[in-house]
Amino acid sequence: MIGTEENILSIRDLKVDFSTPDGTVNAVKGIGFDIKAGETLAVVGESGSGKSQTMMGIMGLLANNGSVRGSAKYRGKELVGLPKSELNKVRGAKITMIFQEPMTSLDPLYTIGRQIAEPILYHRGGSRKEARQRVLELLELVGIPDPARRIDSYPHELSGGQRQRVMIAMALANEPDVLIADEPTTALDVTIQAQILKLLRSLQERFGMAIVLITHDLGIVRHFAERVVVMRRGEVVEQGTTEQIFESPTSSYTRMLIDAEPHGRKMPPAKNAPIILEGRDVTVDFQIGKGLFSKGPKVFRAVDGVTIRLHEGQTIGVVGESGSGKSTLGRALLRLLPSDGAYRFGKQDISWHDRKQMRSLRKEMQLVFQDPYGSLSPRQTVGEVITEGLLVHEPGLNKADRDRRAIAALQEVGLDPKARNRYPHEFSGGQRQRIAIARAMILKPRVVILDEPTSALDRSVQGQVIDLLRKLQADHNLSYVFISHDLSVVKAISDYVIVMKNGEIVEQGETDAIFETPKADYTKALIGAAFSV
Repeated sequence: MIGTEENILSIRDLKVDFSTPDGTVNAVKGIGFDIKAGETLAVVGESGSGKSQTMMGIMGLLANNGSVRGSAKYRGKELVGLPKSELNKVRGAKITMIFQEPMTSLDPLYTIGRQIAEPILYHRGGSRKEARQRVLELLELVGIPDPARRIDSYPHELSGGQRQRVMIAMALANEPDVLIADEPTTALDVTIQAQILKLLRSLQERFGMAIVLITHDLGIVRHFAERVVVMRRGEVVEQGTTEQIFESPTSSYTRMLIDAEPHGRKMPPAKNAPIILEGRDVTVDFQIGKGLFSKGPKVFRAVDGVTIRLHEGQTIGVVGESGSGKSTLGRALLRLLPSDGAYRFGKQDISWHDRKQMRSLRKEMQLVFQDPYGSLSPRQTVGEVITEGLLVHEPGLNKADRDRRAIAALQEVGLDPKARNRYPHEFSGGQRQRIAIARAMILKPRVVILDEPTSALDRSVQGQVIDLLRKLQADHNLSYVFISHDLSVVKAISDYVIVMKNGEIVEQGETDAIFETPKADYTKALIGAAFSV
């Protein structure tokens, strides 16, 4: 929708700073741009460019060590420095935000229905019954299956994509003037991304809502935004219409972003490489409450008879839509949840290993999570986070030894060793993912399950992380199970691909065969959606 000439949000000389033990970090350095009523403005740039912190500063949502200066006016009303009581009348009603990491933003102790109802009751009043009906409408609107059942689910019972849909429903609850969408499709598989964007577009046209789209996916920007602001290291390097930015960028940095794409291929493992991890007929069931007319609990089968064999030095890519069982399979392989099947690690049969028996193997079998912010303790420094495993698995090391290992691990993943004295919230999404990788690698594992490790990263940083993972794999003869909905990334890093749907394998084979001559209609649909943007 083309915006009117009215500036609904005007930003001038905005600065965002963070106080750290190593001095002040200038995250945003005096930037300015306007957002017009009804338009879609994309804010793009690499991790750490200040995109999210700009909007967090405007909304008064910075961490305790953050501060904001300058001006941000909503319909002429200054937001910077506004008392919290006054700011609360704007945020959640007139200006809302879809956050990048939904698991961190949703309270694990409350159902999603209650959480979506909260801003409705706060800003609109009315009864809980009326709010619940509105929540059901919103859940259906954003494509949550079976809303009447899901309304009473907790965040951990939903897939990453479903949690993101809940965040969208919450943000749209009060029909805002401005919707700030911080990576709104990050956690979604390619077939659902288009549906979410179409939904946002239709709501925008219905309500005349302006959308600020913060994203690393320039394919989405090209098709969804009217104007683009390009940021780098806290500054605006270029802004203009989408056509101007893509057809004739004036900045070399903008051109680099446009051209960025994961590329290259990893060296395949030796043909006689032994199997390092195997799961045969892996089956995972979850109890989801009692049925209406049954005495016992209902059972949902998340993984249904999957067999997977991972060789030394190999990367198996596991792809499929949200809720297909990808992440559940990864946790089952690491014996992190109850499951049926036969499991081997190296020459050991671990099918019946209990928690205590598995503990001795945890050092060699590591997991890098999809949501690094949720998995990194906000109360620990980065150094404490990445050395925590050493306290368990190498208790003989003293503090100086652990610090040396932390320095080496941070350097290996391309981070300044000084980062170990800072806290996770002070880093960008890409930097936090490197911290999560360092935490796994410091233990010198043999197998790493990577659960959407690049989903929150912009394209240029995705390429860097893929190169890093390939280098670490070559240096240490690592074996990866790489779980992702991003098929271009899977293609760049995997030797072998497994395609999952509804807990089952619908197709598997060598990477080239899957991408060049897919046999299953579902695989063809995934590839078509991934490479059509």
